[in-house]
Amino acid sequence: MNLILLEEHELGHNLSRRDERTIHLLKVLHKKCGDTFDAGILGGKRGAGRIEKINFDGSIFVTLDFNADEKPLPRLRMRVAAAFVRPIQMRRILRELSNIGVSDIDIIGTDLGEKSYRDTKLLIDGGSHAALVEGAVQARDTTIPNLKVYESVDSWLEARPWEPLGSEPVFLRVPLLFVMDNVKPESSLFHLSPSSRPAVLAIGPERGWSDRERDLFEKAHFLRLSMGERALRTETACVAAAMLTMRIIEN
Repeated sequence: MNLILLEEHELGHNLSRRDERTIHLLKVLHKKCGDTFDAGILGGKRGAGRIEKINFDGSIFVTLDFNADEKPLPRLRMRVAAAFVRPIQMRRILRELSNIGVSDIDIIGTDLGEKSYRDTKLLIDGGSHAALVEGAVQARDTTIPNLKVYESVDSWLEARPWEPLGSEPVFLRVPLLFVMDNVKPESSLFHLSPSSRPAVLAIGPERGWSDRERDLFEKAHFLRLSMGERALRTETACVAAAMLTMRIIEN
């Protein structure tokens, strides 16, 4: 835990002794009353925290002190759409993509993905939020990606959540559209040239995309790309594709 991250509503309140942040400060970092630590407000600035009091019940009271230049790290102009997978894999995907710094994550239902995975409670019980925060904390960041869920590739492509917004020239806002697919790819993600445009990546389940979905992506002008001949786990493909795309859009 490289950063102790608090939400606005937690300011002025004790952190319980069972809170993982309390445990990390007292048991892992061996901090004592009066000691400082790296801290941040979720969605806000970074700076120094201070343990003001360790209570008899084991809870702690902390205060935060931020400098004007301690702004959040910038997030990549990259949206990643990942197919529903097993909840434990989904948690890893959310954590790692948050850690890498992508701006948006979309979870989409697919034709060949296991339908039962869509019933996961991870997206409604706070587990997804916790995974995103965990990734941000590892990166010493105070921001997390925007997370949305779509029933199908059809609904995602119809919604087009990547439509360009903002005041930049249009040619800088219209994103590169990539779909990862080893079946008759048009090119390789390894071979693309640098670009100043944002990017949208679509990564399917381990059974791959259906022919129907491939047709939809083609009609939506997505470029079908490979990352080699091996069929990767979805969580591996998400991280690899995001890192390779970072090389393209950050140059």
